[in-house]
Parts: sequence; C-alpha cells; structure tokens
Amino acid sequence: MPDQLLLDGRSLTPQTLVRAARGATNVALSRDGIERMKASRALIDDAVSSGKPVYGVTRGLGARAAETLDQEALADFSYSTIRGRASATGNPLPDTVVRAGMLVRLNTLLIGATGAHPDIADHLRNCLNANLTPLVGETGSISVADLLQNATLAMALIGEGPMRSADGGTLDGAEAMAAAGIAPPRLGPRDGLALASHSGLSSGLSAVAVVEARRAFDVAQSAAALSLIGFRGNLTPFDPRVLAQRPHAGIQSAASDVLRLLQGSVLEGNANARRIQDPLSFRNIPQVHGAVAAALDRAEADVTAEINGVSDNPVTLVDDGDILSSGNFLAPQLGDSLAGLSRAYVRLALAQVARISKLLSTRFTDLPLFLADPDSGSNGLAPLTKTAEAAAMSLAQAASPQPVWPSIGADGVEDVMADTWHTAAALRDVINHGTTVTAAEMAIAVRAIELRGDEGALGPTLERIRLLVREHVPEVADNRPLGSALDGLVSALRERVAA
Repeated sequence: MPDQLLLDGRSLTPQTLVRAARGATNVALSRDGIERMKASRALIDDAVSSGKPVYGVTRGLGARAAETLDQEALADFSYSTIRGRASATGNPLPDTVVRAGMLVRLNTLLIGATGAHPDIADHLRNCLNANLTPLVGETGSISVADLLQNATLAMALIGEGPMRSADGGTLDGAEAMAAAGIAPPRLGPRDGLALASHSGLSSGLSAVAVVEARRAFDVAQSAAALSLIGFRGNLTPFDPRVLAQRPHAGIQSAASDVLRLLQGSVLEGNANARRIQDPLSFRNIPQVHGAVAAALDRAEADVTAEINGVSDNPVTLVDDGDILSSGNFLAPQLGDSLAGLSRAYVRLALAQVARISKLLSTRFTDLPLFLADPDSGSNGLAPLTKTAEAAAMSLAQAASPQPVWPSIGADGVEDVMADTWHTAAALRDVINHGTTVTAAEMAIAVRAIELRGDEGALGPTLERIRLLVREHVPEVADNRPLGSALDGLVSALRERVAA
C-alpha cells in the first residue's frame, strides 16, 4: 500500500511533492485546510450576492477587469474562463510534472486564500489518487500564472480534455473519470479562475528540477571522490580549518561530504597523496562544488516557499474579511535562483572535464597515457574526453540566461513576464547533460584506481559505484567503441537522479 501524504497548505517539501507526483503516496487533505477553504469561499459568496467588485468573480479578466458581469454570465463564467484559455501546445509534459502541478494547486488551495469551493480540492485529490493525469502541452507558460497550461489541464478535470488513465492509456477526461468512479465537479464563481490562474505548474516543475539537481549533485560528489583516489590527490584543501578561513555558504558541507565518501579509502587521513599541491580542478573541489551546494540550498528554499504559497489573484483574507487584488503569480526570485543553480553547475561540469584530462595524462598521474594498457597502442579512454566536452557544451548552452522582455498580453495590462518555467525546464536539461559528464568522469576515475591497484581500498559507498561502473563499462584493453557502454552507465545514473 502506498504511504499517505497529508496536505495542509503549509508543510509540503519538494521531496515529498515529487514522491507523491510519481504515485508513491496517496493524498489526504487536512481538516483545517478544508475549513479554511470554506471560510474563504464564504467571502466569495458574499461578494457575489452583494455585487461587490471582485476581479474574476463579479468583474472580468485581464483587459476586461472593469467590466461588470451580470448574474446570468456568472453561472457560466468559470467554464468560459477555462475554455477560453486552454491553448497549451507542443508535446505533452511528463506525467510527473503535470501531477506535481496538480499537487501544488491542491496544497495551496488549502491555505484558504483562493476562494475556490472545497469540492475542487476533493476533485483534484480523487484524480491524483486514481492516477489520472491530464495531457498538457509543453508550450504556453510565460510564468505569469501558467494560464494556458493550467486551463488545458483544467479542461480534462472538468471532462472536456484528454487524460491519461492509470493503465497508461489516453482517454477523454469524462470517460477516464467515469471509469474511476469520479464525477466532474460543478463549477461556481471563482472556481474556473482558481483552476486556471495560478503558478502551480511552474512551481511543480521547479520542485522536480531541484530534487533532480540535488540527486545529480550527490552523484557528482561521488565522481569527484573517485577522481581524487585515482589521482592520489592531496586533501589538505579539504581541511575544515582551512575552509573556515573563508566561510562561504556550501563550501564546508561540500568538502565534508567528499571526506565522508573517502572514509575507508586509500586517501583517508590524507594518506598516499602524491603532490604537495594539485591542479585547481582537484584543489578547488570544495569551492566549485560548494557553490552548487549553496545554490541548491537557495533554490530549495525558494521552491518550498512557492509550493506552500499563494499565487492567486485575487486573494481572500479571511481574518480581515477582505478580497484584494494580487501580483503573487509572478515569481522572479525562484527563476533567479534556478538560473543561478544552472550557472553554478556549469563550473562544476567544466571542472569535471579538467579532472578527466588530468587523469588521462601521464605527466600528471604517472599512469599510462590515456589509461591504456602499456605498449598496446590503444587510445584507452581518451575518446570520452570529447563526449564529456560535448555534453558540457550542451549543458552550458542550456544554462545560458533566459531572455525576459515586456509582455504584450491583455491589451497592455499584462506587460511583465518572468522566466521561472523556462529556467526550471533548462535546469532539467543541465542536469541531463551533467549526468553524462559525471558518467565519463566516473569511468575514467575507476580505470585510474584499478591501474593503481586501489580498488580494494575505496570504502563501501565508492566500491558500490565502482561495481556499477564496471557493470556497464568493462576494462578497455585495446581500441573499442565506448559509446554504448557509456550510455548504459548514463542510464543507470539517471535512474538515481530522476525525480
């Protein structure tokens, strides 16, 4: 039986979100969250009955915000809000991303600041627990409430769009829900806007990207530790007394993690170091990897705020009895932190490429050139340098700053946009290419370790990784193709990274 995830609007973490998005947990709703939704809904009902001007409830949307909706229009406005904006295009998003967006929307409804009817939360929970996933195109978000993609998702939730069933088939949403014993909700005022206008998909995609980045970083830390052993590196730059002299965030944790991985190895306690001072790609592992660790912490904090925050417009303030216009749907801080994480990962990948080149050089290692068998005439693992460089180039391209310009939407009313969606998608590309660089570093480091005869002194974690490498990349005794072997290792590492 899957575990249960109790959503309360306040305590969701990126890790638990991703786990639930992958179907590993059943979702339950806190009683307090439902009560907050009821109180929030009461403010909307009062505004409708009194005719109070409220954006998207008794007044129009976007450039039509000043237009008053008559009572007859109110009955259908939620449906027309969804139908008129369901214009996402392109290939369908991965199910994990769509479900992450649904979970964020569900969790944030329970904060009680949206005004949606509690039945909307029940419906989202039922679809998630039945493993029903709307099909949503990948193109449509400018990170101003993910409007087109959310509306496309909502079309399936109301039974008017395609949905993937639990067995992987694609059905009409109404048919898929009927087969699962779920009836489409009856939308009232504010409900359509609550489903269409929020930043749940950007936040969900960001959470997936950050969780994958954290796992990829852990794998890269292991690769660095293997390289240090293969190089017989000097660990004095990892000494916490040295690093404390320049106490930047992330450096100490990155260095201590590498030292932990090296416990039980031939380098433990700085034994067997060959040089007083190593090349920078080895010596500066704490600084380069520490920058990634710090960027990860910032991105994770920003994602956590988003998935437990209100991205709606308008916002209901139950304690004060107010309904106020909001700009909470824009999240440039999150976009900036994701972009910073990608840029930090560029430096990490380039340092990996530099370590690869040193491990293949007799001048730096005192090992055979290209780690080939002596006198074999083989290029050994040298071809993997180009693989690593090519992946690093693609990674750097993905990490390039996303251009942001004034929006032209809503007849000039919506004239600002953000880059959260695109930087989150780019971060996933960065991690994808980075895993290839890490696989190449691991394969080369393991060969160097074995040529030194140190494979019996790696410590338990690194020994497991060495065996994983050897499962996919056999020893290279002569010239032979390496592409499929490295592909196998990359796939195995991506299984560890994939959220």
